[in-house]
Amino acid sequence: MIKRYVLDLREVDETQVAVVGGKGAQLGALTRVDGIRVPAGFCVTTDAFRRITEETSSIDDRLDRLSRLRPDDREQIRTLSAEIRRVIEGTAIPDDLAATIGRALTQFGEQAAYAVRSSATAEDMPTASFAGQQDTYLNVVGPAAVLQCLSRCWASLFTERAVTYRQRNGIDHRTVHMAVVVQQMVFPDAAGVLFTADPATGNRKVTSVEASFGLGEALVSGVVNADVFTVRDGEVVGRAVATKQRAIIASPGGGTREQAVGMARQEQPALTDAQVVRLATLGRRIEARFGCPQDIEWCLADGDFQIVQSRPITTLFPVPAGGDGENHVYLSVGHQQMMTDAMRPLGLSMWRLTALAPMHEAGGRLFVDATPRLASPTSRAGLLELVGRSDPLMRDALETVLDRGDFVRSIPDDGPGGPPAGGQPAPIETDPAIVTNLIERSQASIAALRRDARTVSGPALFDFLLTAFEEHKRVLTDPLSMQVIMAGMEATWWLNDKLEEWLGERNAADTLTLSAPGNVTSEMGLALLDVADVIRPYPEVVAFLRDVDDEDFLDDLPKVPGGTEARAAIEAYLDRYGMRCVGEIDITRPRWSERPTTLVPVILDNVRHFEPGAAKRRFEQGRLEAEKKAREVLTRLRALPDGERKASEAKWMIDRVRTFIGYREYPKYGIVSRYLVYRQALLAEADRLVDTHVLREKEDVHYLTFQEFHDVVRTGRVDDGLIRQRKETFRSYQTLTPPRVLTSDGESIVGAYRRDGLPSGALVGLPVSAGTVEGRARIILDMARADLEPGDILVTAHTDPSWTPLFVAVTGLVTEVGGLMTHGAVIAREYGLPAVVGVDGATRKIRDGQRIRVHGTGGYVEILP
Repeated sequence: MIKRYVLDLREVDETQVAVVGGKGAQLGALTRVDGIRVPAGFCVTTDAFRRITEETSSIDDRLDRLSRLRPDDREQIRTLSAEIRRVIEGTAIPDDLAATIGRALTQFGEQAAYAVRSSATAEDMPTASFAGQQDTYLNVVGPAAVLQCLSRCWASLFTERAVTYRQRNGIDHRTVHMAVVVQQMVFPDAAGVLFTADPATGNRKVTSVEASFGLGEALVSGVVNADVFTVRDGEVVGRAVATKQRAIIASPGGGTREQAVGMARQEQPALTDAQVVRLATLGRRIEARFGCPQDIEWCLADGDFQIVQSRPITTLFPVPAGGDGENHVYLSVGHQQMMTDAMRPLGLSMWRLTALAPMHEAGGRLFVDATPRLASPTSRAGLLELVGRSDPLMRDALETVLDRGDFVRSIPDDGPGGPPAGGQPAPIETDPAIVTNLIERSQASIAALRRDARTVSGPALFDFLLTAFEEHKRVLTDPLSMQVIMAGMEATWWLNDKLEEWLGERNAADTLTLSAPGNVTSEMGLALLDVADVIRPYPEVVAFLRDVDDEDFLDDLPKVPGGTEARAAIEAYLDRYGMRCVGEIDITRPRWSERPTTLVPVILDNVRHFEPGAAKRRFEQGRLEAEKKAREVLTRLRALPDGERKASEAKWMIDRVRTFIGYREYPKYGIVSRYLVYRQALLAEADRLVDTHVLREKEDVHYLTFQEFHDVVRTGRVDDGLIRQRKETFRSYQTLTPPRVLTSDGESIVGAYRRDGLPSGALVGLPVSAGTVEGRARIILDMARADLEPGDILVTAHTDPSWTPLFVAVTGLVTEVGGLMTHGAVIAREYGLPAVVGVDGATRKIRDGQRIRVHGTGGYVEILP
């Protein structure tokens, strides 16, 4: 195969990233867009880069050493990457390669000026822009200077920043190569950046233009504040003109220099409104060419715009596919389920197949379309009330959209968003037997599923599961089950509202629900204390567990004294709770029963920090405290005017909340119990596909939807390219933060807490469990790496039921995501932990080890000196 070291930009397009890198491929494609001017130039291809590195043997060893470093090994990365850059820059460019480049330069003239810019093969891609990580040289004059800058661009593939970025994103250094774009230099009157979507909110219907005088380098390097223009529907709707005291211009002999802007021009806009609108129109053409919002660098010279770069805006959260042209408002499912991480395709499709409401996928997350309920005045009020009790930030975001007046079109109450027919069902009796019966029915249904799933395989399994999903949804929508859940929630709300109104006491239900019976999630945390009680008397078992790193450790545990008893205790725990894991709504996540080592650090912490019988004492202490609180509340109520009536109503609600609130956690337990059965059956099929060489590894099925998995089992064929693409896409989704509320315009709506009177510097959130506590903050993002001491306060992004075993060891809870009735809040109240959830950026604003004060009643966190 003949290697081509130089290609004219007009010869390439976006399909040739491997040859000319991301920047070169994008620029080549732009030369084919009508009305778009691109400075003339050529690409020095990746073949030239490979030739240089292949002829320099010392690079191989350094790349091997670099690949073994962790992203946080900053000093070693700095040293090794600097060595590689020196080697590349010190390697002479072969004469034939230099001559080829020289011939390409002759078309512009011997002493023409150029922009020499790096173009890596992993640059400017839809999933990662790598913006600013490699070098650019402006106003490079003459062939010798171009060749020198060419070597520097090659070397810039190994800047410390670029190397660390690839390490963090799992990109092999050997798979990335460097091309270099050489273009005729443009000497602009103004330059800047154009975003075809609002980079702050994500709104796809808004264009944002940043502009300054001279070269765009002034803006990129932060030398000047840019003018900012906002365009919507062909009109400038926002304008902020900066005072531009400095500009960067080309120096006569090459390179660039700063220059003062005359006083008369400093506050003049760099562009007229007409130019801004024309530039926005060009941006829409470029966006249409590439099929996604673009970050575009532009120059204005002699009254005409030239485009010098266009890359995808990789930080935008994707928009759910619509297609009807109507406005939609989407609510994040992950914020309600306490799992905002990206999910793989199989996890997404399984949740959608088993969910009770239609869901829409975007960015590896799921959303529900709230538009029909927002359109009707009656259902709108009910939705806002329900959402507001759970997540005030989500409610405030919804109200922000509604306040615009025209985004959600109102419909009469008898339309699709109107109230349900037939009214509300009659209240159920306050009878614990109702809960017992519901649990027994659910357990019988799960046992039947487990039994029947063992009898089917192959394509028949998928038909069986589709039927099982209908039973799954039938159990979840059991009217009696729904009534029990609502009875517990409504009793909680009633007690909090009325006792604050009558007694001036906030969140009284938090104490009244301590150690409520039948809460399978809080029982799970306490049960692990009982496991620790079995292990504690056996030092050999404790020593064995400290060195565990193999998921088969239970097989070897009986070899040490006390190991048989310890294994029996752990296995009994896994029999009841082994279907759980962090992010358990994603069926692709390994369960505790598959990775029991996840629980070992928590068990050892319980052995170290607690005395025997701690679980029973803790539960009994909570129950007695709740009883004491109930007596106190009723006594105080009876002393009020009309006190007997108020006390009678409160007693009825206290009985109801203690009877029904524990069941709130059971449906989720039932869901993940079924998910374990589904997962085991599907992974058995994946094993068979690996055995028959259809799949490379069984986890590849995680990147297929349920239907695609079915098709692979049926046909015995799989699209390896699709799986590779899905893996790359999933990695990009993992870097995104999903919004609570997202519109069909792509706008991420951020809500705010509307509260006054808080201490200066306080971090505001939602109060979900009363009390105040001070302690050391422990920032924990991975439960398996938790290192907690008594008195610590857990600070994390979000918790689902699998985090419950950590709750027994802490004195307070702070999360970034959560609501009044989400799992972390419910368990915090059960355990009596002061808790504040929905604290935006808590894991960034609070440092690990800082002392903080959690105001669980007031709903804020103070960072202490």
